[in-house]
Amino acid sequence: MSEDCIFCKIASGDIPGDIVYEDEHVVAFRDLNPQAPTHVLVIPREHISTINDLEENHAELVGRLYLAAKQVAEAEGIAERGYRTVMNCNAEAGQTVYHIHLHVLGGRPMGWPPG
Repeated sequence: MSEDCIFCKIASGDIPGDIVYEDEHVVAFRDLNPQAPTHVLVIPREHISTINDLEENHAELVGRLYLAAKQVAEAEGIAERGYRTVMNCNAEAGQTVYHIHLHVLGGRPMGWPPG
């Protein structure tokens, strides 16, 4: 846990979040600035700042992020209609909180290409 990381504080329960899913490895909560009718962030409980900080031993954890995203999509009723998962890396890609997080977006048609 990083003491100054807002996502670590949400995962530990030190500050509230609108949590929609959690297990021993990941926590999923609604984004405070939603960009779609459903916008949930899935984070690992372990603090990892960016995708660039991932190591071989994180492979299973990253898989768990996507399995949680699937469960969120099913619970939110967007799995069959379609949803997007996005993970940004560093400022130019739009990362604003330096704790990896997978965005789960759905509930409206998504354009392509993004950005």
